[in-house]
Amino acid sequence: MASNPPASNLDLINECDSFPHPTTSPQAYHAYTTTLYHLRVAAHPETTLGYILPDVAAVLHNLPDWEVDDESIPRTITLISGSNEAARSDVVARTTEAMRMTGHFKVLEKWRNELYPVYGPPSGASKKKELLFSMERCAAPLFGIVTYGVHLTAYTRTTGADGKDEYKIWVPRRARTKQTYGGMLDNTVAGGTATGEGFFESLVRECDEEASLPEELVRSKAKQCGTVTYFYIRNATAGGETGLFQPECQNVYDLELPSDGSVVPKPNDDEVEEFYHWSVSEVREALGKREFKPNCALVILDFLIRHGLITVEDERDYLEITTRLHRRLEFPLA
Repeated sequence: MASNPPASNLDLINECDSFPHPTTSPQAYHAYTTTLYHLRVAAHPETTLGYILPDVAAVLHNLPDWEVDDESIPRTITLISGSNEAARSDVVARTTEAMRMTGHFKVLEKWRNELYPVYGPPSGASKKKELLFSMERCAAPLFGIVTYGVHLTAYTRTTGADGKDEYKIWVPRRARTKQTYGGMLDNTVAGGTATGEGFFESLVRECDEEASLPEELVRSKAKQCGTVTYFYIRNATAGGETGLFQPECQNVYDLELPSDGSVVPKPNDDEVEEFYHWSVSEVREALGKREFKPNCALVILDFLIRHGLITVEDERDYLEITTRLHRRLEFPLA
């Protein structure tokens, strides 16, 4: 029996950034988005904050804090209660808790008690983004809001016999008991960033929790290297309902560790089984086998491109890949 061919780098992009693009696939984008509801708040009635499937919209019908418009183009679901962030967040909390109690949505079974921020458009002279409300993490895909996280790649670098840098990357395997992407490969450190938490402080916390990396080392040596953005349509490996929306912005960091083995990532919680110290060829082989969690594959590709380990000479889809790693999301960002 023939085995499946290895996934190309562009395959990995397409599998994670799977929502149709408005510029490159305008017909597919239009056909898809016209079936969805646009999430809005009364304070910004023209600004879409996320996309909601009709099955989810049906649950919000006739709730006093929400106005569902089935006739307009686009169809909308507007949070009409609450004049400030705290009041809106309270309404959203009561709504999502009620949805959880019905047991209708499997994705809500993974309740985290973590709040994710939802921002509005820039306003005022400072053009500062307004925090409109916060939402329970596991409910985010039901409302299609943008979520944020931090992903760090720890690596070592030595000089080969040919005088060129040789990289090895620390790759963890997720615990097989995890409800989402159990047993898949991950970035060295990765996690979501909650409301009120700075990205770098989130990174420092995750480095300790997931990889036992010393705080002083992380604070002094971790380097921010931009972002990776994509619009994922969740499949069965994500857990819960399929077809839910996950537009995300990941803040990407690099951390070069000593090549003498004096600092080694180690599991510090039950989320990671073990760490591998892999050559670039081993990492690329695992990418081709689709062993990485989808968004983590994109962060690895970004790392390989930034360090000249994937180049325009050896990757025929280089331009599309580098562009797609930084998708322009159609919702307000932090």
